[in-house]
Amino acid sequence: MNSAVNFLVESGVSLALLSLIYILFLRKETFFRLNRFFLLVSVAFSVLLPFLHFRVYEGQPILLAEVTVTPYKNLLEAVTIYGQDFSGTVVNTISSSRLIIFGYLLGLLFFTLRLGLKLAQVFALIRRNPVQASGRIKFVLLEKEMSPFSFLNYVFINPHRREDNDYKEVLAHEMEHIRQGHTFDVLILEVLTVLQWFNPFMWILKKVIRENHEFLADRAVLSSGVNAGRYKQLLLNQVLGLQPEVANHFNSSLIKKRIKMISGIKSSKLANIKYLAGAISIVALVTVFACENKETIEVESAAEKAASLQISVEDGKIKLLGDDVDIKKVEDILSAGNIRVSKDSLGNTYMWSEEAPNSIYARNEELDQVFLIVEDMPVFPGGENGLRKYIANSVKYPVLAQENGIQGKVYVTFVVGKDGFVKNARIARGVDPVLDKEALRVVNTLPQWKPGIQRGEPVNVSYTVPINFVLQ
Repeated sequence: MNSAVNFLVESGVSLALLSLIYILFLRKETFFRLNRFFLLVSVAFSVLLPFLHFRVYEGQPILLAEVTVTPYKNLLEAVTIYGQDFSGTVVNTISSSRLIIFGYLLGLLFFTLRLGLKLAQVFALIRRNPVQASGRIKFVLLEKEMSPFSFLNYVFINPHRREDNDYKEVLAHEMEHIRQGHTFDVLILEVLTVLQWFNPFMWILKKVIRENHEFLADRAVLSSGVNAGRYKQLLLNQVLGLQPEVANHFNSSLIKKRIKMISGIKSSKLANIKYLAGAISIVALVTVFACENKETIEVESAAEKAASLQISVEDGKIKLLGDDVDIKKVEDILSAGNIRVSKDSLGNTYMWSEEAPNSIYARNEELDQVFLIVEDMPVFPGGENGLRKYIANSVKYPVLAQENGIQGKVYVTFVVGKDGFVKNARIARGVDPVLDKEALRVVNTLPQWKPGIQRGEPVNVSYTVPINFVLQ
């Protein structure tokens, strides 16, 4: 359901914006072919927009070496919390309202039946009246007094009008509708109108495309050598008859605009620059709806890396033994926990706390020893998976952050005390006060752990957990 609503919302917004661009900048221009191209591209783009997804930034996979050099971990894998931007919020609001959904489906049914009846009306005229073929064009001879119109490769006309002085011009006009394939434009717009019946800009778009069809057919007739004055008189003399809405017809309420376009001065080539407004709008729509700003992080498991890495302690520092230790990636992550990593001239890798360079542990403000690595690391109820699940279920993506498109990774450092309770939680690396506050709140609610053990005694152990807020 959310996908269908998302399609209607995003395509509807796109149709509205591009319709406004056409009405404000292009409707009065005499670039009729270019205008038709713009309108059809607008329709096609609006239909495709909800299915477009581009990744504007893709973070490189990060191998958390400090997680895997030993079965003891004090920097946990990131917990990703997904939220929704403004578009997603609107979609969820609509999807959750049964009244809105019911109203939309009721309108959908009505306009589907309406389109079906209009098509049935046209095919009934073909079936009930004589049809004469002339090449690929078929003439449906109507006994009713109806204004001439065309549908697909059919021209509907009263045979008694063949003796009229304006018959050739009327026929040429309808033949142009067929030659230029205007019926296909109309049918596409009719189907889209059924889906977007609630969108007033959809009805406006359908109207301006029909206008454009008439302007194109008029220009083609005049280009064939018909006198402009005589043709304008022909338009004024026509009596409006009844035609199915899905057909292209010679007469319409657009007669005044058509005469104005025939008499008007051609637009200057400089006016082409106005189409840039449409291009800019398309780029803006893609940026807002189709571009995702997500970060992908992959973490190797301890089992995959423990076999290739070994550790030892020299001069109070942890020594990492292995050829595949990527110092840059390790240091980028560990810097959130105030831990340094470097290599000596022999290529050996060392890791230590910035707060106490000659020790593998740090001290808090109360000078109570806080270890980074101990013999038996603290255990969360349910293990690390249980911890990740607890955080994922507890974090609530702040609405303010979603509305303002705020996302990113918050690093929270905390201490699992000798009693197993979490204390001294702080933001090691933040993103925004709104997200930082939520991450800190959840960490402070963590239940009691099984405390860490060093030399048979419970001790304080420092941990850092990244919480990744991502908008979908």
